Formats: sequence, C-alpha cells, structure tokens
Amino acid sequence: MKLDTREFEEKMKKSVNAYADNLSTIRAGRANPDVLKKINADYYGSPTPISTIAEIKVADARTIVITAWDKSAMKEIEKAILTSDLGIHPQNDGTCIRLSFPPMTEERRKELSKQIAKMGEDAKVAIRNIRRDANDKVKAMKKDSTMTEDEAKASDKSVQDLTDKYIKEIDNITASKTKEIMEI
Repeated sequence: MKLDTREFEEKMKKSVNAYADNLSTIRAGRANPDVLKKINADYYGSPTPISTIAEIKVADARTIVITAWDKSAMKEIEKAILTSDLGIHPQNDGTCIRLSFPPMTEERRKELSKQIAKMGEDAKVAIRNIRRDANDKVKAMKKDSTMTEDEAKASDKSVQDLTDKYIKEIDNITASKTKEIMEI
C-alpha cells in the first residue's frame, strides 16, 4: 500500500498560499491596501482589523485614504499605523487618514529583497518539514509491515516530487516579487 500524499500536498499548498499572502503585505512602492491587512486597531478594547472598521481606498498610485465608519476610531487607527512596521506617517485630518507612499530608494529595495528571500526560505523550511512528516509516516508504515520496500521507495519518491514542485513554486513567487520591487 503506497502512501496517500493528498493530505501532505494540501498542507504544502496551504504553506505556499500563506507565503504568497504574506508577500502581499510587503509595500512595493505603490499604494496597495494589502499592506494594512495585518494591522489591528484597538476598537472598543479589542484588536480589530482596520478593513472591518474603515473604508480603505487607493486615491492614486502613491496614496491610500482610510475613512473610519465610526469617527471615534480615527485616533486608534492612526496609532495602530504609527506603531506598525509600515514605516509611513499617517496624516489625519479628522475625517480621513492619508498614507502617502514615498518612492522607494535603491537601499530600501535591496532591504525588501532580502526580506522576501528570508520569507521564501522560511516557506521552503515549512515545505521540508511537511516532507519530513510524510517520510516519517512512510518509515512507520514500513516498520509496521503495512508497506513493502518497493512501496516505501515509491512513496518517498512521490513525496520528494511534491516537495520539489512546491519549492519551485515558492522560488517562482519569490523571483516574481523581487523583480516587481526592483523595477519600481
């Protein structure tokens, strides 16, 4: 009985999707509302995603406008943005908050490229950990005699093929994002 790799493939897909989602929060010089995804404002005592308490619009290529539905939340949204690692100073005029994205310097682009590479490496480690779990399961099945030597080798190969496929996908996503940042 060969190992059913569907469960491990699903975990690998989730790891790749999580990595791609994390990359969307990296500011690439253009105004992108996704940079606010992970920022929570204190709204009546509980951390709340900004997108649930305010409207977020892209005004132009370098400006995001945030308009809170409850004006009392404006200060908290501003404070959350200031304390985040976004590196942008919000301008609050009382009715809306403007985030102006300055053009990126060469130094900042290189710094972001390094950050992307590190995130990519972390995603690859997650894929390799899933491979290790699958290989451990194969070894256990072989030890329990529910799998023959040939089936174990075939299972190991299919797990490795999956690993190679998803690591290549991570490399492609990383290269694409790095290229995007370096061209802006």
